[in-house]
Amino acid sequence: MKAMVVYDSVFGNTEQVAQAIGRALGSPEDVRVVQVANVRAEELAGVELLVVGSPTRGFRATPATVSFLRGIPARGLQGARVAAFDTRISMRDPGIPGILRLMVKAFGYAAKPIADQLERKGGRLAAPPEGFFVNGSEGPLKEGELERAASWARQIAAA
Repeated sequence: MKAMVVYDSVFGNTEQVAQAIGRALGSPEDVRVVQVANVRAEELAGVELLVVGSPTRGFRATPATVSFLRGIPARGLQGARVAAFDTRISMRDPGIPGILRLMVKAFGYAAKPIADQLERKGGRLAAPPEGFFVNGSEGPLKEGELERAASWARQIAAA
């Protein structure tokens, strides 16, 4: 299976998740893990599985991720399976202000809009959008999140 994991990362957490997903999907010969700034839409030709991830920044994906998604031609992912993930803070953490909880409830996280855009470009969703949790706004990742990311990826690969 020819797969690609495209990610953006601000503090390194999303990159760690992307790398864990890539390792779980297969060998480096079959799975390319690449930062969004280093990939062009035309490189997606022939990809059977595309996973895109971004940290949630201001309730959305990073500008570089949004730009990458917009650059994929209409129907450019036709026939490909797609999945989306983000890194985010947990609303279950103590000390999260009530106003932030309300804003997250209203505006959400980055993974769902990424998945929606991948589907609009012709991709077939391989798994529901997923979020992986960080401690605070900069991380590190919460314990067990890399293992959870690998498990999520193995489920996608097996489907």
